[in-house]
Amino acid sequence: MNKYIIKAGKLALAVTVVGLAACSDKFLEEKKLYGKYSDATVYNNYETAQNRIDNFYYQLLPGQKEGDGMYADIVSTGSNDDDACSTEEYAGVSAWEDNTNILDYQILNSKKWDHLYVEFKENSPYGQIRNINDAIDGLQNHSTLSENEKNELLGQAYFFRAWRYFTMVRWYGGVPIIKEVQNALYSKSMDGSLIVHRSTTKECIDFICEDLDKAAELLPAQWGRVASNWGRVTKGTALALKGRVLLLWASPLFNRSDEPARWEAAYQANETARKVLEESGYGLAYENNPGAATESAANWGKMFLNVQGSDGNVNEAVFVTLYNNLSKQSDNSEKNNGWEHGIRPKTASGGGGKSATAEIVDLFPMADGKRPGASTTYNYDKKAFFANRDPRFYRTFAFPGVKWTFDGNPKDLLTAQLNDLVYPNITLKDGYPYNGADYVLWSYAWYKDATKQDSETSSGWYADALADSRRSVYVRKRSDDSQLNAGSPMYIYVDNNGKCSFSQSGAPYMEMRFAEVLLNLAECAAATNRGQEALDLLKRIRSRVYDPTTVDADYGLINGSRAENIEQVLYERQIELAYEGKRFEDMRRWLLFDGGVGQAALSPTWEVKGYGGDTWTFLGYKDADRPNKYGKNHIIEMYAKELAAKDEDNGSDPILAAGINRPSPLDLSKRADGEQALIDFYTNNLERKDRLEDNNTDKVPTFQPFYYFLGLCYSAMYNDAALIQTIGWEDYSHGGDGRYDPLETDPAKLVIDTQYGK
Repeated sequence: MNKYIIKAGKLALAVTVVGLAACSDKFLEEKKLYGKYSDATVYNNYETAQNRIDNFYYQLLPGQKEGDGMYADIVSTGSNDDDACSTEEYAGVSAWEDNTNILDYQILNSKKWDHLYVEFKENSPYGQIRNINDAIDGLQNHSTLSENEKNELLGQAYFFRAWRYFTMVRWYGGVPIIKEVQNALYSKSMDGSLIVHRSTTKECIDFICEDLDKAAELLPAQWGRVASNWGRVTKGTALALKGRVLLLWASPLFNRSDEPARWEAAYQANETARKVLEESGYGLAYENNPGAATESAANWGKMFLNVQGSDGNVNEAVFVTLYNNLSKQSDNSEKNNGWEHGIRPKTASGGGGKSATAEIVDLFPMADGKRPGASTTYNYDKKAFFANRDPRFYRTFAFPGVKWTFDGNPKDLLTAQLNDLVYPNITLKDGYPYNGADYVLWSYAWYKDATKQDSETSSGWYADALADSRRSVYVRKRSDDSQLNAGSPMYIYVDNNGKCSFSQSGAPYMEMRFAEVLLNLAECAAATNRGQEALDLLKRIRSRVYDPTTVDADYGLINGSRAENIEQVLYERQIELAYEGKRFEDMRRWLLFDGGVGQAALSPTWEVKGYGGDTWTFLGYKDADRPNKYGKNHIIEMYAKELAAKDEDNGSDPILAAGINRPSPLDLSKRADGEQALIDFYTNNLERKDRLEDNNTDKVPTFQPFYYFLGLCYSAMYNDAALIQTIGWEDYSHGGDGRYDPLETDPAKLVIDTQYGK
């Protein structure tokens, strides 16, 4: 296969292939360059052809952003990026919400928010599509492999082409559809075939679904040689992605008139995916089996590590990114998951941890499945916020007084660092820092100044040398907790630099798990007035975490009106999929930043004609709670009621100084034994303050109406002047406002620049 270098100025949407780093059937053990070899060399040999396909996994699998490198940001994966910080999951004002710096095509370029393409390179979307098209052509037209060998490779190629287009279409609507490797030798005398205009969104959705249908037809339902093929996409993966694609197409972002046919098509696609997946060994790991410690969702927590459950027969991971815990290798085969390092407190990892917001902590259900304030069994105490909550709460958040154990010993390594570098005047007390097996998060604060204690923007001193973190509630979701993983962590605690970090972790990341497939189906069932079916699907999800003897037969759920049922599914998504990178897309596709009110001012076709003209009101939310109205998210700070003595050092904890003993830590494996003691400690010694993490008073969270569809950035328009900018964004190439309408379904009505190509 030849290595092409393309130079076509602003006119061509052509792409190039740079030498490709391909992977073996274990994906990460070896990487070789195949770009310099001929088609016959690559596609007539199964190993080299498979390595070509494996490279797409390396390039296109979504990843954790703490150290995943150049391919990490295809989709949000739960970190505190701008997408997630625009939701209730994280605090701060994101770039999407910053009213002091309205986005334009130049800012998009500087932030690398170019999901279309930047340059003609393999790490740009159309560079990747060019490589996939080359593989499809090579396998179809230049290969002597058997039909079975070609089909399984082609199925993967079609899947990844669909996936790559989907990651663009979800942002832009229609994009140029390139199905073949373009002729790189462009000249003015040619017919302009390199110039491909933006298609309609519908044409793109249809094209993606066609590719996924081809992939589903060619891919196996289960792979043989399971160990070496673990992680490959399957027939069910392709069908599940098709269900997600059609759910997006049916949602208000693209379906402003609430067309029933779109919802029905999405329902049928997701029902087919569910059926095929279950027949192929996929399902809810630990369904109807919350584990011995039923109050703490132990098996639900294990599912993120052991995606197949204890019996090994049911696979939760429909679409998964694999990692290893290798340190730096000469062949660059290491690929570590940085999530554990990112969420652990600084005193355990050196990372710093991630703050959960007061808003998401307060919205989790109570122990009977009902929402705070709606439960007649449990009163919600915002101070003792951890008491009597949905079992998933305890595996999603860490808070003062809870054990969060790990397989490591920071005591010797951290003591010197903390004493010598961080707090040289403080003598560490009470055996701190802990050994990993004894680690307890005592993340409360105290003040010497009453004025700062009452301030929404001031933070106090923190127990156990956590002052640099300044948060009381941490994200715990997907943690490789040593209690869950039976002392067999997927991480190496001390990295190759001798630091406590968790950074060398091989924990998998599930971009799509079977629970999401059920939630996608449940939403479509609710939207097509199959309310009881939607309810039954949600009950299946809750059966994995709730002890059925402690809740009613419906797990605190209801079968209400169409709108109530849809909202109930969206609420369950907030809980089940928290910190998995899904919430921002849910808010976008349901226009939940403003309900879609005023969209007609951008274009008449953008008017929300269905859903009562306002998706926010349609779903039954309070007007005062609209994201563009209620202001910034907060983080919870639990602080000591008593001020520190004025003559004492800032490191003195007034609770311990008063001779008050902390209670035994809350052990999630037997939470009922210690919960009341911790409640009493909070009640008697702590207060709650919801603190602003971003106290810049000039920033008022405001999601601009035209942000629902991303505009082309400068580099995209510079490299291809034929591209028409999206409505609401300035057009660099043609001047004025953009004229491409993502909601126009008739190709004849699209605005194109006729001076460029066809």
